[in-house]
Amino acid sequence: MAHFAEIDNNNVVSRVIVISDDIAPDPAPDNESAGQAFIADALGLSGTWLQTSYNGNFRGRYAGTGDTYDPVNDVFVPPQPYPSWVLNTELYEWEPPTPKPDDGQFYVWSEQSVGWIVP
Repeated sequence: MAHFAEIDNNNVVSRVIVISDDIAPDPAPDNESAGQAFIADALGLSGTWLQTSYNGNFRGRYAGTGDTYDPVNDVFVPPQPYPSWVLNTELYEWEPPTPKPDDGQFYVWSEQSVGWIVP
């Protein structure tokens, strides 16, 4: 199955759909143009559609609603979970300014203290 993400004018993913391998039979991402043509012609859906990998094999990760497409790096980026977290530009994942303690306790992030706390 091929998965396609619709992105709006701000490069935000608005939805993700699945296209049968019968429609786009070539290995991903080589079937992107066939899938885009099917979406436009057979489904009658306009807009900008980009293929996304369910296994994260290309474009960084599987696109989800609310993610942003970064056209410069050709990756999908999840929403920033907290204002203090920074984007790891190798993994394209958000990371806290301090690592989560690994001492067996349960922690949650506190943006107020900008650190991990035990609830």
